[in-house]
Amino acid sequence: MNAEPSSTAPARETSNQERLRESIKQLILEWGLQPGDLLPTESKLVSLLGASRNAVREAIKALQALGYVDVRHGHGTFVGALPLAPLQDFLSFRLRKSAPEDLREVRNLLQLREALEVGLASDVVQRHAVTGTEQLRAITSEMRHRADAGEYFPEEDLAFHETLYAPLDNGLVAELQEIFWAAFHQIDPVLPGPQFTPHEAWGWHQRILEAIERGDVDLYRVRMRDHFDGIRVRLSRAEPPGEATADSNGVTGATDGEEKGGT
Repeated sequence: MNAEPSSTAPARETSNQERLRESIKQLILEWGLQPGDLLPTESKLVSLLGASRNAVREAIKALQALGYVDVRHGHGTFVGALPLAPLQDFLSFRLRKSAPEDLREVRNLLQLREALEVGLASDVVQRHAVTGTEQLRAITSEMRHRADAGEYFPEEDLAFHETLYAPLDNGLVAELQEIFWAAFHQIDPVLPGPQFTPHEAWGWHQRILEAIERGDVDLYRVRMRDHFDGIRVRLSRAEPPGEATADSNGVTGATDGEEKGGT
């Protein structure tokens, strides 16, 4: 009998590991375990899953890397909180791998982020009408202070967006916007074209705040789209003449800090 090709062994091992990881995830679901709950011991998992100790350990390591479980040495293995950090790493790596030669991935992510943030306009405006805008005003005031000093303000920028969505009490939205923000922040140094000025960046955020305080959902949508002009214009500058990409309003190109909406 001919020996089985050796190339099938790694494939079989990978397939077994995938099934084992899925079995552990299914166990979490069927037992109704919640983040922070203790999983069975390694010996118990070996018995339950009919797998070797080494195979179970490898599966646990893989699940830990993805946030499904949390291994606390000396205490046991617990159900993880399932953070979206792996998605952030994936997006950041994907953007850095394609840019600056190919900016399609950056445009795609910009479109996705804009769709999310503009799409939440009604909820954001309505919730801040109840909770107030004091914290947003404090953040934009600090932005203005740093802009007057000629400084950029990434910390305040992130805080503004976190505060913007905090009243929604939606953890998934909060995590996604932070992931998108971090991905663009990391890719920013390799984007083409001159960066917008600190005062332009402050102005975009200030006008978003003003739209919220006026309770004007349509104006908020316009201001939020304007907020993405800094990236959109820089991407358009990298394209050959006549190939500029239209924004979500169908507007092609723009000037730095140009305000498409009314006051």
